Amino acid sequence: MDATIEAAAFDLDGLMFDTEALFFRVAGETLQARGGRFTVEMMAAMIGRRAVEAGHVLQTMSGIDADPAELLADVRENYLAVLDDEAAPTPGLSALLDALELRGIPKAVATSSRRAHAERLLGGHGVRDRFAFVLGSEDVRRGKPDPEIYRKAAEGLGVAAERLMVLEDSPAGVAAAKAAGAFAVAVPHAHSLAAGLASADLIVPRLDAPALLARLGL
Repeated sequence: MDATIEAAAFDLDGLMFDTEALFFRVAGETLQARGGRFTVEMMAAMIGRRAVEAGHVLQTMSGIDADPAELLADVRENYLAVLDDEAAPTPGLSALLDALELRGIPKAVATSSRRAHAERLLGGHGVRDRFAFVLGSEDVRRGKPDPEIYRKAAEGLGVAAERLMVLEDSPAGVAAAKAAGAFAVAVPHAHSLAAGLASADLIVPRLDAPALLARLGL
C-alpha cells in the first residue's frame, strides 16, 4: 500500500513557473550576440542543475571562448531583466496549493536556483507565504541529482522521506527525489519531455491533474 503523503516539496523553475521557455529564449539571444547558439540539447543538460554545473555546460557545449561563470552571468542578467514581467505560473499551481492546504499538508520549495531568486519569484506572484520555507542552491553541498536537498526538505517539514511528495520537471530533480526515498511526481514540458522522467512514480500533464489530486485523497 502506498504511504500516506504528509508533506510536499516543490521544485521552482519550470515546475511552478514557466521560466524554462523564457530562459531558452533569452539564452539563445545572448549567445547569438556572442557568435554562438543555444540548443535544446544544451537546455536539457542544464535543467535542474546548480549554476556551477550549468555554467560549465553552457560554455563547453556552446564552444564560446569565455569563462563559464561570466557567460552564465551574462545570460542571467538578461534573463532577470524580463523575469518579473514575463514569468507566469504554470497551469494548475493555484489549484494544487489550495488542495494541499485543504488537506493540511505543509509545503516547501527545494530549488537548484539561489534562494534570492526563488524568494523574488514566489514573492512577486504572491505565493511565498504559502510555503513553510525555501531551500536554494546555497543550502546544500551537492546539487540535484544528489538527494541532499530533498532529505533536508523532509527533515525541515518533519516527515519521513517516504511520506514526502516531490514535484519536479527535470530528470535530475526526479533522480534526487527517488534517491531520497520520496514519492516523485513529474510534470513534463517542452524542454523536459516525459521520456526523460520515466523513473518518476507519477507523471501528470499539469499540477491539478486528477491523478495527482487522487493520490492526495482528493
